[in-house]
Amino acid sequence: MSYLVLARKYRPSNFEQLVGQEHVVQALANALTQGRLHHAYLFTGTRGVGKTTVSRLLAKSLNCTGPDGQGGITAHPCGVCNACRDIDSGRFVDYVELDAASNRGVEEISTLLDQSVYKPVVGRFKVYMIDEVHMLSTTAFNAMLKTLEEPPEYLKFVLATTDPQKVPPTVLSRCLQFNLRPMAPQTVHSHLTNVLQAESIEAEPGALRLLARAARGSMRDALSLTDQAIAFGAGVLAEAGVRQMLGAVDRGHAVRIIEALAANDGAALIAAADALRGMGLSAAGTLEELSELLQQMAVAQAVPGSLDANDPDSAAAVRLAAALPADEIQLCYSMAIHGRAELGLAPDEYSGLVMVLLRMLAFRPQGSGDAMPAPRKPSAQPAVASSAAVAAAPVRPVPPVAARPAAAPQAMPSRPVASPPPARPVAAPVAVPVARPNPSPAPRHDGPDDEPPPPWEDEPAAAPRVAARPASDAMPDSPPAMPPSPSTPRTSTVVKRTELGDRWDETVTQMVQQGSISALVRELAMQAECIGLAHEAGTAVWTLRVEREMLRAGTHKDKLQAALSQHLGQPVRLDVEGGAATDSPALRAAAEAERRQVEAEQIIHNDPLVQALMAQYKTARIVPGSIKPH
Repeated sequence: MSYLVLARKYRPSNFEQLVGQEHVVQALANALTQGRLHHAYLFTGTRGVGKTTVSRLLAKSLNCTGPDGQGGITAHPCGVCNACRDIDSGRFVDYVELDAASNRGVEEISTLLDQSVYKPVVGRFKVYMIDEVHMLSTTAFNAMLKTLEEPPEYLKFVLATTDPQKVPPTVLSRCLQFNLRPMAPQTVHSHLTNVLQAESIEAEPGALRLLARAARGSMRDALSLTDQAIAFGAGVLAEAGVRQMLGAVDRGHAVRIIEALAANDGAALIAAADALRGMGLSAAGTLEELSELLQQMAVAQAVPGSLDANDPDSAAAVRLAAALPADEIQLCYSMAIHGRAELGLAPDEYSGLVMVLLRMLAFRPQGSGDAMPAPRKPSAQPAVASSAAVAAAPVRPVPPVAARPAAAPQAMPSRPVASPPPARPVAAPVAVPVARPNPSPAPRHDGPDDEPPPPWEDEPAAAPRVAARPASDAMPDSPPAMPPSPSTPRTSTVVKRTELGDRWDETVTQMVQQGSISALVRELAMQAECIGLAHEAGTAVWTLRVEREMLRAGTHKDKLQAALSQHLGQPVRLDVEGGAATDSPALRAAAEAERRQVEAEQIIHNDPLVQALMAQYKTARIVPGSIKPH
C-alpha cells in the first residue's frame, strides 16, 4: 500500500478538527445552523492555511445526508454518508474543483457555467470551487459575473486565492470574503505534537519548535517538513538533526554575538562570524536568528515575565536584556533585518554578515558596555609637524590693515604650499556708508607684523571697508539705501499709457474676474492694445492691435466679440490688426509685477539688519531671485 503524506492523511474532516481559523469556523457554522447561506464565498490567505479544506468542509456540510440518509444541512458533517466520503475522495460529481492557474481562459469558464443550468445529480447543491481565482483572465471574470451575481438556488460558488488584490472589485462585491490567517508557531507546534503522537514517532521539543518556526504560518508546510524530518532522522525527530536539515543557526551563536556586542569586543565578534563560516551556516539564517533574539530581548525589557517560560531560549533572552539598553536593542534589530536585504549586494555572504556585525559595533554609543576601550588620545606629533610645515612655508607680505581693501578672509593652508597663488585683481572699492551694530572687540593677533592673521580672527571692527571719505561728507543720521545686489539682468517693460488703454484694461479685468473668457480668448484680450473706439448705427466698434498671428484667428476674435457684447450689453464689432502693442493689459500687468519686485528688493536692501549682516560678513550677498513680493 502506498504511503499517504501527513498533509493529506491528517486533513481535517470536520470543522472541529480545523485549527487556527476559529473566526472562519464560527461564521460558517452559524450560517449553516441558521440557514443563512450565501451563494458565493471567497477564501483568501497564504499557502497551506486551509482554503481548500474549508471549501470541502462547506461542500460536505451542504450535501451531508447523515448516517441514516435523512440528514439535512448541518455544521457537523457525519463523514460516513456517501456524499461525505465521495467529497473526501474527490469523486463527488456535484462538487467541481477548477484550477484557475491552468484553466484561466474564457472557454473553460464558459464550459463550467454551461453545466450550471442542470440541477445536481446526486447531491443537494452543486458547489463550484475555483482555486487561485486571481489567475483568471479579464474576459473569464466578465463571463462569470452574471451567473456569480444571480446563480440558481442549487448552485454555490467557492473562490480561493492567495492574492485578493488581483481579483476585480466586481467579483469581490458579489462574495462573502473570509481571510484565513497565518497560524502562530504555538498552534503549529501543538498540532504537530498531536500528529506525531498519533503516528507513534518520538520527537524532541526543540525539533518541533524549529519545524513550527520554519513553517512560517503554513500548516501544510509544517507537515511536509515533518515528513522530511522523519525521513532524515530515520523515524526519530532530534533537534540536532532537524537543525542540520533546515540549515538553521543554533541560538547559542546569536547569544555569543550579543555578548560580544555588549562587551564591545570586536575580536570576539569576528571570531563568532568565523565560526559560523567554518560550519557553513547561512548568513541570512544567522541574521534571522539574531533578529529573533533581539525581539525577545526587547519584549523582556518592555514587559517582564511575558516570554514563554517553557521555551528554553527565553532564559538567554531575559539574561541578555539587562546587558543592552533599549535603544541599542532597537538599533541592532533594525540593522539585522535590513542587513538581510543587503546580503545579495555583498561580495559574498560572509563579508556581508561581518559588515552588518561591525556596523552594530560601530554605532554603539560611546561609553556603553563594561569592556568599552578608552578613547585614544590624539598624538601631538602631527600637530607639531603641521606647525613646522606652516612656519617653513613662504609667507606673502600683508599690507597694513587700515590700507587694505575689504576682501574675503582666506583660510590658512593645512599643509606646506609650494608657492603663493597669484593675486587676483580687485575692483575699485565704492564708498558706501554702512550701519553696523556695536560688536564686541575682536581679538587681535599678537604675532609678528609680517605674518598673516590666523583665519579665526576677523577684520577689526574699526577697519574701514572703503576708501577714506572727505571730512566734509558728514555721515547721515540714518543709513542710505544700499544698492541692489547683483542679480539676473531685468528688462524693464515700457508701457505708453492711453485713455483707450485704461478703458480696455478695466473692461478686460472685469471679464477675467467674472470668468466670461478663458484660455486663448483671454490671452487675445490680454495681449491686445485698443487703438480705436467708435459707434456705428448703435454698434460699438473696437479696433485692437495684436502682434501674435495665432491670436488673430477668426475663431478667437468671434468668441471675444460675443463675450464683450454680453459684458457691455450692446452690439460690439471687433477689428483686429497686426502690429506690436505698446499698451495692453498684459504689458501693464508685467510692469506692475516689476514695480512690486523692485519695491520688495529695495525694502530688503534698506533693512538695518540686512545691512548689518552684510557689513559684518564681507562675503555675504543676497541670493538673486530669492526675494518675492507678497
